[in-house]
Amino acid sequence: MKAKTDPVNFKEMNFNKLFTQISPEELCDNVFDLVGKVFPVITAGKEDHYNSMTASGGGLGVLFKKPTTWCILQSTRYTLEHIQKERSYTMSYFPDEYKKQVLFLGSKSGRDSEKMKEVGLTRVQTPSGDISFKEATLIFECKLTQITTPGPDDFCTQESKDYIKEMYKDTDEYRRYVFGEITHVWVKKYE
Repeated sequence: MKAKTDPVNFKEMNFNKLFTQISPEELCDNVFDLVGKVFPVITAGKEDHYNSMTASGGGLGVLFKKPTTWCILQSTRYTLEHIQKERSYTMSYFPDEYKKQVLFLGSKSGRDSEKMKEVGLTRVQTPSGDISFKEATLIFECKLTQITTPGPDDFCTQESKDYIKEMYKDTDEYRRYVFGEITHVWVKKYE
């Protein structure tokens, strides 16, 4: 995902000057790039207390006749606690020039660090009150639909059973599947 030219003073601009809303059907991005190659940043919480993490897998589609995203999070993730509390979150996508910051958000927990201050991204609040970043080029706002925990018997191929058994070796590190209805899609405005 590559940004064209951002306004020089974008850090001073408010959300509505930076982003415009589109429908999920208007997305031009390759879905397999969005969920497999470009690592989105998942953010949950409110302006006074929020946390972000890097996601490395998931999907987009339709669930209950609604545009939906799903992702797989470790059960111990601090961001997951915020998602469960707030029942909403954002998935933000960044141009390549922010890859270092995106990967940094996946390198440590916000539970016991000041990573949100250290990351060097500019927080912005959406009109709905969710948190994302001014440097993002695409933002999904999501309303939590379901969280589920699959077990090894829920998978059909030996490869996937072996993978999930390996992931579940440490019981504190099991995976939660998080489903969220996409309520808003925001794309960066370019001048």
